[in-house]
Amino acid sequence: MTSLRFGICTDQNLSWPVNVERWQYFEQLGYDSLWLCDHLIQPSHPDGPYFEGWTLLAALATQTERARIGILVSSNTFRHPALLAREAVTVDHISNGRLELGLGAGWYLPEHTMFGLDFPETRELVDRFREAVELLDRYLRVDTSSYDGRYYQLREATNRPAPVQHPRPPLVLGAKGPRMLRIVARYADTWNASGSVSEMAERNKILDEACARIGRDPNTIVRSLYGWAAIMPDDPWASADAFEEVINRYREAGVNEFIIDAPGADRLDIVERVATDVLPRLRGDE
Repeated sequence: MTSLRFGICTDQNLSWPVNVERWQYFEQLGYDSLWLCDHLIQPSHPDGPYFEGWTLLAALATQTERARIGILVSSNTFRHPALLAREAVTVDHISNGRLELGLGAGWYLPEHTMFGLDFPETRELVDRFREAVELLDRYLRVDTSSYDGRYYQLREATNRPAPVQHPRPPLVLGAKGPRMLRIVARYADTWNASGSVSEMAERNKILDEACARIGRDPNTIVRSLYGWAAIMPDDPWASADAFEEVINRYREAGVNEFIIDAPGADRLDIVERVATDVLPRLRGDE
């Protein structure tokens, strides 16, 4: 899988009118996908305003037409996976089959403490994540299913209406460690992570090895970078050239999808320049 995809992740601290304006603008520019995050407070600005991700996603789905949309990524600690599945089916219909279903184990402790949510130790977080992914994969493919896990159960649960996308919306699984990457190898359509070039290269190797052990073609999994601009060593929105340089470094590490945090309003001209001058060249359209 060699084609490149480019998406933008926007802040939920923007007002509703600005959110709509930005999503429509980025879609018109030709970015492949648009994303929100799943937090109850914003990690980089925990005292500020912040809209909830899935309800905002459903609303923004009605304001866009072409771009793939999703949450990067849903926190498994926030909701039972069956509820997430019902939310996903609903948004898949609202968006006419444009949903990418993201899920991660959960990581930001302060929001769990603030809202009284359990945050177990890492081993249990991963065990819960594995069950949630298994349940989602099973439930979303069929009309009626059961699941008997340690943490999650279904009893002849119906999936009506079925998703628009068949056999189910693509699963975008966030993962960094070896146990998580083994789950990705078995179930994911897309693997997503943040990290340095060397970290992404090493994780790509681990994922390839995990695929080999179960007989899966590793090229069937999209390798996706979340470019959390605040912690990236080089700002991809510094200029059009800077964006292209960052992309080319990560391409060498095996990444073929790039989802980058949107910059502030003062640099939207660079977002447009990247869309018109850089993306066609990177995609091979020129």
